[in-house]
Amino acid sequence: MAALPNIRLLVAAGLVGLFAVSLSIGVDDLPVDSVFTDAGALQLLLVSRLPRTVAVVLTGAGLAIAGLVLQILVRNRFVEPITTGTGQSAALGVLAVTLLVPTASIAMKTLGASVTALAGTSIFLGIAHRLPPTQPFLIPLFGLVYGGVIGAAVTFIAWQTDLLQYVDVWTNGEFSGVLRGRYELLWITAAMVALAWWVADRLTIAAMGREVSLGLGLNYQRIVQLGLVMVAVISSLAVVVVGMIPFVGLVVPNLVSRLMGDNLKSALPWVAVTGATLLLACDVVSRVIRYPYEIPVGTVLGVVGSGLFLWILFGRAQRA
Repeated sequence: MAALPNIRLLVAAGLVGLFAVSLSIGVDDLPVDSVFTDAGALQLLLVSRLPRTVAVVLTGAGLAIAGLVLQILVRNRFVEPITTGTGQSAALGVLAVTLLVPTASIAMKTLGASVTALAGTSIFLGIAHRLPPTQPFLIPLFGLVYGGVIGAAVTFIAWQTDLLQYVDVWTNGEFSGVLRGRYELLWITAAMVALAWWVADRLTIAAMGREVSLGLGLNYQRIVQLGLVMVAVISSLAVVVVGMIPFVGLVVPNLVSRLMGDNLKSALPWVAVTGATLLLACDVVSRVIRYPYEIPVGTVLGVVGSGLFLWILFGRAQRA
């Protein structure tokens, strides 16, 4: 534990350094001094580079917190919104709004995605609580099947309505289309992160189960509903603005809990910072590995995240 302050400092410094690197990467050169002397360079920074980088940070922090909250509600460390049908349900909502109101704004699509994501996550949570607690791997397996069924329904509807290419944007998360005017709704994610920190103590009690929570005087049903809203809103915002981003909500809470324990109040800010750092690092890699072209950040994160997840599993097995 003596190395914990050094790890925190390293993560925070990494986030700041990656933020600066992200602002400097692009097809057009953007020297620091030109921002103060060239109106075109300043416009490039404010319209494209800065919105993209901020969107990456907000998305990474939000998805990490959403994964943490969902793991608490389900009482299982191996779930996240993308593997439990939340992301797929949000995509179904976006598709439905697109079909019913083709001229719908991003805000309306987000609202529709939030409603379907909330419904889909509620169904998953209700079924997950009925699964035998002695078989913890049944929950993530069920989540994969459940999400796959919803994803298949989305693909079928998109195929019937000639919107497969449109749906492909949601299944391959990337930030190349983020500009000023198309990312501002992600600031709601920051509000959800702040709300999660505010109710962190109640979430910690809820993680002990319904009976213990009621015995300690907590309104268990209300805190579950609040957690579901946070997960649904964050997931739907991510799907609408940038698409599905895997593994952030799965590996980041596990990594932070391994280093900091289960004190949610103190660990939650570092879950957000670590999620933002991980996604920002993968976004930088996705932009430089085939420069000046980009690889979807979801593809890069799929490789990095799967490696981290395997390390978590093997590390857990070695300790046992």
